[in-house]
Order: sequence, then structure tokens, then C-alpha cells
Amino acid sequence: MFFQISRGGTAGILGIVAASKFLELGIANYVVLAYGTKDWSRSRAGKASGITGLNMIEKQGYWGKPFGDLTAVSHHSFFASRHMHEYGTKSVHFGNIAIAAREWAALNPLAQLHGRQLSQDEYLNSPTIVDPYRLHDMCVVNDGAMAFVLTTADRAADLRQPPVMVMGAGVGEAMERLWWEKANYTQLAVDTAKRAAFREADIEIGDVDFAGLYDCFTGEVLFQLEDYGWCKKGEGGDFASGGRIAPGGSLPINTSGGLLAAYHLGELTHLSEAILQLRNQAGDRQVKGARVGLVTGHGGEILSPGMCSTHGTLVLGRS
Repeated sequence: MFFQISRGGTAGILGIVAASKFLELGIANYVVLAYGTKDWSRSRAGKASGITGLNMIEKQGYWGKPFGDLTAVSHHSFFASRHMHEYGTKSVHFGNIAIAAREWAALNPLAQLHGRQLSQDEYLNSPTIVDPYRLHDMCVVNDGAMAFVLTTADRAADLRQPPVMVMGAGVGEAMERLWWEKANYTQLAVDTAKRAAFREADIEIGDVDFAGLYDCFTGEVLFQLEDYGWCKKGEGGDFASGGRIAPGGSLPINTSGGLLAAYHLGELTHLSEAILQLRNQAGDRQVKGARVGLVTGHGGEILSPGMCSTHGTLVLGRS
């Protein structure tokens, strides 16, 4: 049996939820979760024909283009500018997140930006794409593919690789509440997703050893630091400063380099890294004693450019 799930950057977590039900009901013994993209090739082909960026298919009734909402960075920048307005967040705060991603990528030979360190001066002097986002606030574009095999715990017990357990999963939707309250420009739909996943996994935020936070842009990382409860709303910029989320920091975030500096395969970028970390196979970027990892996903607009996005939370652990 083959079927497709598509909700932007939460498709992988939704795929795991669906696979878990297939396994629970005995419909399948093994489920392959796969994803592939050729965004780099598409962008090159578009550029050759005079199109800048990816040529996206617009939803029926889309009204944003006359107001300047031309690409993903256009409507994601609403988040960042509103957060700056409400909480005094500075460009250097977003820069700290981009710099941390590059430091992690320097430890990952597979990262697209491996060996390309970034300083705060370089960040601040990079071109503005859509204010306030600069070039280095944006994720990389690439061709690539990834696949995972999911099965039951008893079948996984004697496999060649040590199994990684799905401890909990949850999904939230901005249309549930945030969009109607106009809070969706400074918050992601974390609350419902987090509560469901953390309740199933029986953990609290302090139990998380490392996290892969969906990072299509730097702002999404900052918001999640607040929305998951590592700091209060409005304090994410200061929290991400001082190397706290970089190698050697107290909270390892996006240890592969993430979408910002490694490769963009949706939240499967972070899922693959979490598996390596929990198997103690992450090499120079290994988080010592990692036992519980958090993976998140974000995206999949219902209404654009209103940013009515879904959010996914996945808790993984060592067997």
C-alpha cells in the first residue's frame, strides 16, 4: 500500500502518526516513511527562465501577491517583524541563531554549509531579502531524499541497528485558536501538540537532552524556544545568545546544522539527526548522554498569507 501525506513541514510527523496506527492495528508489520525533493534543480530551472526563487503553485483565492507576499520568506517575515515590534527583538538575536547553526554544520560533513563559518558582522552585512530577514536567516535549498523504517518494539528488538523509540507525538493547528486571536504572528501552534506528545511520553521540558526545532527561518527557532517553555515569551532572543544553543552550550539545538545550514528535507532533517544522536552515532557533534530528543515540524498553510500553519511535536528516546 502507498499513500501520501502533505502538510508542509509536519508531513513527517503526521506520517509517523499514520504509520503507528497501521502497526497498532496489524495492517502492516513494517512501514517505510520516505521523502524526496528536487528544489535545487527546480530553482536553477526557474532562474534560467527568469524566475527568482521557487515557482510556487498558488492556492485558489490567494490574495497576498498585490501586497508583496511573493515567496515563503515574505509571509514568514511577518512573524519576525511583529516579534521585534512587540518584544524589542533585535537582528543580532536572529543572527545568533544563524551562527549557532553554522557552528553545528561545521561538525557535520554532510551539511551543505559545512566549513562555512559565519560571524555576526558577516550576518549583519549580508543583504536583506525581505525586511527584517537577511540572507542568512533563510534555510538552504537542495535536492535530496531520506527514508525510515518503522515497526513495533518487539520486531525491532533483534535488528542490526539499536532501535529508537517513538515516545510521544502531537499536532497543533493555528486555526484552532491563534489565527482567530491574531496571535499567530508571534506564536506557533505548539501548545496542543506539545501537551499531547509530552503527556504520552510522560516527560517535561527539562527532560529533553537535545532538540531539532524546525528552522525554515531563524525566527521559527526563537519562537519555539519561547513556546516550548525554555524561556518566557519575548525572551527568546536573549536566551539564544551567548552560545547557549551552539556546540558546547547548555541546550543543544539543531545539532546537524538544521535546515538553515545542513539540508532541507522538512522535519526529517531533524528526525534523522535525532536518530543518530540517540544511537550515539553523531560523531564530533554527539550530545553526551543523549536519551530523550525532541523533533518539531511547522508549516502547511490552509489560508495564505495568514500563516494558518500546523505544528508537530515528536518525542524520541533510546530503548
